[in-house]
Amino acid sequence: MKKRHINIPIFITHMGCPNMCVFCNQRTISGHASFDPDELDSEIERVLSTAGADSEREIAFFGGSFTGIDRSLMIELLTRAQRYIDKGAAGSIRLSTRPDYIDKEILEILGRYSVKTIELGLQSLDDKVLAATKRGHDRECAIRACRAVVGAGFDLVGQMMIGLPLSTPETEQETARLICELGAVGARVYPTVVFRGTELADMTKQGAYTPISNEEAVIRTKNVLDIFDRSSVPCIRVGLCASENLSDESEVVGGANHSAIGEMAMGELYFDRICAEIERCGYRGGELKIFVSRGSVSKASGQNRRNKTRFCEKYGFKSVKVLEKNEIIGYNIILEHNLR
Repeated sequence: MKKRHINIPIFITHMGCPNMCVFCNQRTISGHASFDPDELDSEIERVLSTAGADSEREIAFFGGSFTGIDRSLMIELLTRAQRYIDKGAAGSIRLSTRPDYIDKEILEILGRYSVKTIELGLQSLDDKVLAATKRGHDRECAIRACRAVVGAGFDLVGQMMIGLPLSTPETEQETARLICELGAVGARVYPTVVFRGTELADMTKQGAYTPISNEEAVIRTKNVLDIFDRSSVPCIRVGLCASENLSDESEVVGGANHSAIGEMAMGELYFDRICAEIERCGYRGGELKIFVSRGSVSKASGQNRRNKTRFCEKYGFKSVKVLEKNEIIGYNIILEHNLR
């Protein structure tokens, strides 16, 4: 059986990133106000104390631009993380950073340690969107960084956002396609949330930006999930990690902040895939069984079993059952139809 993967998250809140993008309030997103390097070991030990012996553990530096922090501090953190790997307490290191903080020298340094995965905060690969969000780099910089990461032998994960200023469904789908073409082994998708204290909040107040609704975010996210799945690039996560302040009215102005945004987007993708297969087979009435991958029953059924209801209404089924089948992967499905 495949070992359970556990990230040991170390939030280097907003460190290494002097640029302030219009959507960014990293202290709110990570739930951490500051990072104290002296707490690194205690945080790792805390997570290790609850991790099962059969788990696959990875030390992950999130919440800032790891390769942009002071070089001596970056090497110190890598060295301290490496000690846990050398003694077998963890298996690898993961980090997130910006495309413009990737170069040959940085990759050579990372290569001296057990860094396996580099997550790049791409957000968009459209120059107009990058300029409107004040990312501080262009599309070509991001593409070069992706190619450099893959070329140096690291696993690349591309992070992108839905509903940014000047972003459209078409630019988002093109970003997803490029992430796949550039060799990513995984992706994260973040529908835009407007936090107080950001320039995006000011733009919203002034009418220069309209936050994306939950409903629109679900459909646009579904479309990029479809692209990732058809390219066999797993989406690690949709939406920000749950924490108390992400839904707090004092922190959020608007945007796609529903706690189940990912589940709803996955449900819509399943609905489309299942409808297409029903149409192909010409099934109507009777009883339908839908077999999906392990752990996907709730997604395929839809939130509050919405998809099952829609299948019955649209195709006249008397009943719809959604069941797991271990050999199915991704969003693939198998249907069984009985006219009784």
